[in-house]
Amino acid sequence: MTAPVRVLVVDDSLTMRGLISAALKSDPEIEVVGTAADPIEARAAIKALNPDVVTLDVEMPNMNGLEFLEKIMRLRPMPVVMVSTLTAAGTDVTLAALEIG
Repeated sequence: MTAPVRVLVVDDSLTMRGLISAALKSDPEIEVVGTAADPIEARAAIKALNPDVVTLDVEMPNMNGLEFLEKIMRLRPMPVVMVSTLTAAGTDVTLAALEIG
């Protein structure tokens, strides 16, 4: 049996963090190792928890998700799943996130 995929959920909305975490926890192959409300908390959580994957909201306080995605890809590349109402297929935000990585 392989180890579960370790996920950090990053979203400024407490409700969305809870919903995303609950959905992910329903899969036995996924372990939610932590949550963060903004990129500053997320940076510390990435260092402390060493997740395999990060879910990342686009609109957050202190730094938007695209800026944070760029920093992640430059400093500690890892799989990131962008989660937002702004990331519909073909939108500028979606294309920017794909260009960053």
